[in-house]
Amino acid sequence: MSAAYDEAVLDFRRRKDEHFAAGRGPVRPETFTGLTYYPPDEAWAFRVPLHPAPDGGAPFTLDTNTGQPRTMSALGTVTLPLPGGERTLTVYAPLGEERPQRVFIPFRDATSGEETYGAGRYLDAPLADDGELWVDVDFNMAYHPYCAYGDGWTCPLPPASNRLPDAVRAGERLAPPSAP
Repeated sequence: MSAAYDEAVLDFRRRKDEHFAAGRGPVRPETFTGLTYYPPDEAWAFRVPLHPAPDGGAPFTLDTNTGQPRTMSALGTVTLPLPGGERTLTVYAPLGEERPQRVFIPFRDATSGEETYGAGRYLDAPLADDGELWVDVDFNMAYHPYCAYGDGWTCPLPPASNRLPDAVRAGERLAPPSAP
């Protein structure tokens, strides 16, 4: 495990907490006590090729928690070497962006509803192009959507193709229950 990698993940998390504490997130700053995360683990970070959608990224409508559909471009898929075996996830981009800098990956896993938000988590993964398209999928950067913190937010729900049977114990998690 790389100390520099851990440090970078912890710095990202510290900056996110500062952002929320300053009132720029989905919670009132006077009630914010910090987010909870799994420990950084570089084993959950992957650079994998993007397999572009054969239709060039046709519009795909994601369901949301409010019933208000969210349409994005289904850009393609990535296949990840997870502990339970290879798993394929669909990656999305805003409509009209053929070569976005980041892709959106909503997912659910075996921790959803127990250790993490029940509706799933999100990844905003950098897209790299060196003649071939690569996606840096780092589950340590997985986060809960704003609707996990309160009402009034419309959040896309992960499609069935992005439901993992594996427990992804990386990234943001729910606070463990308090001891009695």
